[in-house]
Amino acid sequence: MRIISGIFKGKKISDPLDIKTRPLKDLTKESIFNILKHSNKFRVNLEGAIVLDLFSGVGSFGIECLSRKAKKVFFVENYKNVLPVLEKNLLNLKLINNFEVIEKDIYKDDVFNFLNYKFDIIFLDPPYKDKHLEKILINIKNSKILKKNGILILHRHKKEKEISSSNFNIIEEKKYGISKIFFISF
Repeated sequence: MRIISGIFKGKKISDPLDIKTRPLKDLTKESIFNILKHSNKFRVNLEGAIVLDLFSGVGSFGIECLSRKAKKVFFVENYKNVLPVLEKNLLNLKLINNFEVIEKDIYKDDVFNFLNYKFDIIFLDPPYKDKHLEKILINIKNSKILKKNGILILHRHKKEKEISSSNFNIIEEKKYGISKIFFISF
């Protein structure tokens, strides 16, 4: 895995040490950033954006945001076997300090209460077999942490059942290999 574009283009991102962590594939990541940059369905400027990377794993998505000049990225991860890899990947960026690693359980109802920011982009990449996705989406909506014109990007397996859209709007849906990406607004 490598950083695709921006000030850290080509820099390697270390892989997870175990098979429980599923990093975002480069092709899928590149496609997401192309849509963010070129879509006329929503307006999000990555440069200067405040980003929340949930279930961040080794940090592939958030690090790409930093490379593309996001103002600040919050990485939320609590899986002890991947945290050292995430921290190593961030330290390898040298002289960058516009990020924060938060060790919190995303499944807790009050997990977003401590955040004093509104986010331009929220990237949500839970385990493929996650059974609490709807609850997480409702918690994000109720916490009002996504800016009015912000976008939530959800990464799922292409065979996962469809998500209920009564609480939010699916602006765009794309499939890449085994991945399905939803671009969502509230």
